[in-house]
Amino acid sequence: MSGSPALVMRLVASAYTVAEKAGAIARKVLHSGELGIVEKTGANDLQTLADRLAQQSICASLYRKFPKLTIIGEEDLPAEEVQEDLIETGQSEEILQKSCPAEYSELKEEELVVWVDPLDGTKEFTEGLLDNVTVLIGIAHRGRAIAGVINQPFYNYQLGAGATLGRTMWGMPGLGAFGFQLKEVPDGRRIVATTRSHSNKLVTDCVNAMEPHEVIRVGGAGNKIIQLVEGKASAYVFASPGCKKWDTCAPEAVLVAVGGRLTDMHGNAYRYDADVKHMNSAGVLATLRNHEYYVSRVPQSVLQGLKSD
Repeated sequence: MSGSPALVMRLVASAYTVAEKAGAIARKVLHSGELGIVEKTGANDLQTLADRLAQQSICASLYRKFPKLTIIGEEDLPAEEVQEDLIETGQSEEILQKSCPAEYSELKEEELVVWVDPLDGTKEFTEGLLDNVTVLIGIAHRGRAIAGVINQPFYNYQLGAGATLGRTMWGMPGLGAFGFQLKEVPDGRRIVATTRSHSNKLVTDCVNAMEPHEVIRVGGAGNKIIQLVEGKASAYVFASPGCKKWDTCAPEAVLVAVGGRLTDMHGNAYRYDADVKHMNSAGVLATLRNHEYYVSRVPQSVLQGLKSD
């Protein structure tokens, strides 16, 4: 490879190691038994010590290398000095060796927006449903998700003592997705992944309208996208506000990198500019294939109940 890697590749290479550090922080907090749980807006909207420390680690680490970035994190944390042991300075050599897609090769720090969910699936984390938990770092340019890193801190935890915990996947449209084996649900079978803890009539009506052969209820937006790309679900359907841009930016980039789509329930793309509102007000519909079919099945009552931004 000639010359220095493009800035965006260096940023993704850093985000990869930073996400792994955040995953290690989540494991350490869980192992300590002191989760430090606080309710933000209610029992379904929790924050733990892992959320707080992981976000501090991610933001401080990325700012140290890329001071002109715009970083938007889920947790509203006070400005304070971050402990040095939370800083991750490494970069993934494997990513640095990849060729940057031409359209991203000249991007500058100040043009990029990074969306961070330090612990997606916090409620599941507190309940011991650890395979639902992910760390999400999404990178956007001109409103589009152009790269995403998803770390699963507790991948393999059900194998018990001695298992190597955690894995990290990443993707960039135009380059591909890495860290997992892409699989698809067999043709003709519709398996819908939806929320396990934020359901209501609109959500249920929309899921039923898809005429699924099976419905799986799992936590975490990152986890639901993993269900899609690993062939455990054919659609992620969430006909409700509640999901935020930091939940969907990284997963969308990974999904699009393997040919999938993520939109609102009307079939419109979400934007990830720095000044957009954080809520995905018109729900989330994500698929690996046949997106138009799922959009066409969304009931009128859902479309009227969820106005597109």
